[in-house]
Amino acid sequence: MVRSALLAGLWLAAVAGSAAGQEIKTTPTAGRVARPARITTPPVIDGHPDEAVWQQAEALTDFVQRDPNPGAAATERTLVRFLTDGEALYIGAWLYDREASQIVRGERVRDVELTNSDYFAIILDTYHDRQNGFVFGTTPAGVEYDGQVVREGDGGGVTQQGQTRAQSGAAGGFNLNWDASWKVATSVDSLGWYVEMRIPFSTLRYGSGKQQTWGLNVVRSIRRRHEEAFWSFIPLQFNLYRISRGGQLADIEVPSQRSATLTPYVLTSATRNFLTASKATYPTEFGIDGKLGLTPSLTLDATYNTDFAQVEVDEQRTNLTRFPLFFPEKRPFFLENAGIFAAGTPQAVDLFFSRRIGIDSLGNPVPILGGGRLTGKAGPFTVGALQLFTESVGGVQPANSYTVGRVTRSWGRSRIGVIGVQRMATSDADDHNRTFGIDGRVALSEPVTFDWWGAKTETPGRNGRDGAFSLRLGHQTRVWNNALRFMQVGDAFNPEVGFLSRSNFRYYEGSLFRTIPLTNKWIRYWMPHFSYRGYYGFDGKLQSDQYHIDFGEAEFNNGGRIGPELNVYGEGLTAPFDIAIAGSDTVRLPVGGYRYTSLGFDLTTNPSAPVVVVGRLDVGGFYNGTRYGGSTTITVHRGSSLTTALVVEYNNVHLKEGNFVRALAGLRFGYFFTSRIFLQSLFQYNNQAQAFSANVRFGWLNTGNTGLFVVLNDAEEANGLFAWQRPTTRSFVVKFSRQFGTGR
Repeated sequence: MVRSALLAGLWLAAVAGSAAGQEIKTTPTAGRVARPARITTPPVIDGHPDEAVWQQAEALTDFVQRDPNPGAAATERTLVRFLTDGEALYIGAWLYDREASQIVRGERVRDVELTNSDYFAIILDTYHDRQNGFVFGTTPAGVEYDGQVVREGDGGGVTQQGQTRAQSGAAGGFNLNWDASWKVATSVDSLGWYVEMRIPFSTLRYGSGKQQTWGLNVVRSIRRRHEEAFWSFIPLQFNLYRISRGGQLADIEVPSQRSATLTPYVLTSATRNFLTASKATYPTEFGIDGKLGLTPSLTLDATYNTDFAQVEVDEQRTNLTRFPLFFPEKRPFFLENAGIFAAGTPQAVDLFFSRRIGIDSLGNPVPILGGGRLTGKAGPFTVGALQLFTESVGGVQPANSYTVGRVTRSWGRSRIGVIGVQRMATSDADDHNRTFGIDGRVALSEPVTFDWWGAKTETPGRNGRDGAFSLRLGHQTRVWNNALRFMQVGDAFNPEVGFLSRSNFRYYEGSLFRTIPLTNKWIRYWMPHFSYRGYYGFDGKLQSDQYHIDFGEAEFNNGGRIGPELNVYGEGLTAPFDIAIAGSDTVRLPVGGYRYTSLGFDLTTNPSAPVVVVGRLDVGGFYNGTRYGGSTTITVHRGSSLTTALVVEYNNVHLKEGNFVRALAGLRFGYFFTSRIFLQSLFQYNNQAQAFSANVRFGWLNTGNTGLFVVLNDAEEANGLFAWQRPTTRSFVVKFSRQFGTGR
């Protein structure tokens, strides 16, 4: 009770203080409306918007800074025009720059981090619900960047202990891995740089009616000035995803015909498991994905013999906790409209987590026979349904049927939804697991939101508390970002087709985060903050907690960051904790309570420089001993084509029960011949697993992440980075896929 009252008091004091001190401004861009010009002959998408047809459209001008001077006019002239021929939306942008030689072109990598270079992007709220949208962006290097926004990008997740800021991700509010079928080209000259985009209507989903109005916003970034300027003003605490702050794209004539695409693939490979097989096998496979627009807003996807050989492997990470790590979904079939199925608290209690389908508990692939997915809008409701079937894997899991259903309804920025998830063995109906949930948000005002969810699971033979729920109060302004959360998960709560970091706990969280703008030559923002996270058993005993105090985090004018911090951890072990050292060796910590303090330090140098360093250092206590170590990533760019990164994690741990060193090294190499032809590789060594692995991928993309892929995977037992003992698995895969139909 004292703990909850203290957190509530701190949070209310911050809300009151920010309300009293926040200056309210009216922006000159409120209520902006753009209209595309109707044309019969479309422009050529070559990055040179010099055809006369572009002059038929009224230009969007008068962009306004979000950063570094909110509300001020953009420092460079920007013109954006929209055209349509009834089949696609065309966007032309004239991004003038009086110092064109200083334009930062960036890497030639699909879905690259846009903020590391100059960039241009738009968001289309095609349902005009002011909550969800499609993002399309590019850089002077001409990359394709696309993603889906849900709930205005607000995931509200819980970052796992030990993760860096980069590893925590967007926590479910933005799906960057969605890949659309569209086209973009850019060019640069002495006056600035230019963009041409073609976005087929068949790529998008929208409501009924031939004449429509969509939500719209446009952003242009000038990297060397760390400047972001919007067509419809966005306050500093938000970004492009804040669709409710956008303008409108009116009088759009959209086709009513049903779009349909087929994407077949053929794959041939040579593979061998050296631990179980005396020779290699040479399987050849065929599969197909299909997409049918039942209505302009409702899409049916079907898949047969789904394969993900072209997907980049997971990066290995060091885990010094008692709980599983969260790895994001990367497989294309599960990424489109993934936000529709999101429910729970990302990275802590995900009621549905697609990586539970087609991947076993050890991370090995499980063959997916096929299935389908229905997503989109039905009247005022957002709906999602998923049905997939997997093959059996001897000694690991039976053949399973996976079923998911999801329905949500929004009112402005408030919403309510329900979800149902089931796994059932196809040969035994009694072997099943079910999850039922309800969730919602109440937008009390623009700064204050209340999020909640509740769920129950059903697992035959498992008794106890099988329910869970969460309550979260959030407050976000230009200078404050605060939150209070309470979550409870029972001992028998078991979402098998979800992600659960731990069970049987009550969780308390409170955070205060202040952003203070500075007029300093070097530092742009000072960001002191404090947070508390605590897990307690139903008996009131401590399981884990953390006090995080950071009075020194700052963001530099060049985009770099620095963040010294103090962390006080508590752990209550009710069972011995075996920490894996290497192979089968472990160090066992006994039952008991532990309290220790650690100093942390985060550093990110200028992310657009030729050499970028991202590092974290932790020094201090660890249970009944000490830990010294951290992680460093050194990335080297050569122009827009070549990127190399070295990743090193090192932890030297000294405990009363024994000492050990955890080391992990990775080398990433990428060469991009064009924005669609690339060679990428990832080499990793992990001393805990005593393993070395290599993944090399060549890709020649066509559209929508289809094309030719050549992939080599190799895994070796190793006692050192170059001390390989024997191979364990090796495969060579050639896969070709092609998209046909009206969705291109």
